[in-house]
Amino acid sequence: MSSWKLSAFASKPVVQDALLAHDEIEDWDFEVVLSGREVAEDRPNDWVLEAWYSHKPSKAEVSTVAALFAGTAPKITVEKLPEQDWLVLSQQGVEPIRAGRFYVHTPEYEPDPDAISFAIPASQAFGTGQHETTAGCLAMLDAMKRSGVVTRNIADIGTGTGLLAFAALALWPRALATASDIDPVCTGVVEDNAALNSMPMGAAAGQLTMVVADGMEDPLLQARGPYDLLIANILAGPLVELAPDFGKAVTPGGNLLLAGLLETQEARVRRAYRRAGFRLARRLVNGDWSILWLRKRRG
Repeated sequence: MSSWKLSAFASKPVVQDALLAHDEIEDWDFEVVLSGREVAEDRPNDWVLEAWYSHKPSKAEVSTVAALFAGTAPKITVEKLPEQDWLVLSQQGVEPIRAGRFYVHTPEYEPDPDAISFAIPASQAFGTGQHETTAGCLAMLDAMKRSGVVTRNIADIGTGTGLLAFAALALWPRALATASDIDPVCTGVVEDNAALNSMPMGAAAGQLTMVVADGMEDPLLQARGPYDLLIANILAGPLVELAPDFGKAVTPGGNLLLAGLLETQEARVRRAYRRAGFRLARRLVNGDWSILWLRKRRG
């Protein structure tokens, strides 16, 4: 199956505003992946907005991306990515990363015996640890453990590759753990990665249960709650919408780890979670992304 990419080059504020506009669109096709990044490390204000498709995008789809920009949209280029070349490229240039006590690498690298190591194939773009939000969540989980957090029931909403659920179970190996994602494809991905990392799958304590769910809309996910640690590395819009549900799903005094939001979106997200009964325990900023550790108020 061929892949296609749209690219629009603009300044950092313009691309970030376009990402914010995308975040407000409730009926966006979730199969169309959209992201923004700087063009090069030595050009921090020059960014590109990219959108990936499994087919050649139509004029209407190009116009939908252009409409994300206020005023006149930058020039949008369309390119076909040869499948074989894309797969090869996806495995190149992905260096291992360290976040707290964790070391995340592709299978081509050896694990670090002095760290908690996870092997995640580079072709699984989101959730490999390379993205600032995933690495920030790993660092925050490490900070929770070091500060004395004890958890017995974990949920990872929007798990992707399963990496954050694996990391949480490595820190609290006797906990019940449930991972979910809206995309059914993730079930096989998580199972494969669990096998690759000797992470047990199952319903018992110390094992990971995987479900397909939209937010908290799953009977098993609801039955296994409430949770004293809930992780959600998704997007700002869904995080705001899910705040009441997460408020019900987290125990009083429990912990909530949120990511996937730009620093410019943080105030909106924190307002929603204050209303849902949470207070800020700690935050960190990794690149342009905020990672929030919140605690559920008691009483």
